[in-house]
Amino acid sequence: MNNGSAKHDQIIGCSVSECRHHGHDNCCELHRIEVRPCRGECTGSGKPEDESCCGSFVQR
Repeated sequence: MNNGSAKHDQIIGCSVSECRHHGHDNCCELHRIEVRPCRGECTGSGKPEDESCCGSFVQR
């Protein structure tokens, strides 16, 4: 777990252009995102869109 002293040198790619934090070249402009399980029960399908979502999403 990050203790606050780690470098922020990774890039978060995201193609959800409806999000307020979506930047050019499909890069997320946030320094940190929160990934949460989908609402309700996870389906166990193995497809990312069925299992998790970006908890930092804010609609434009």
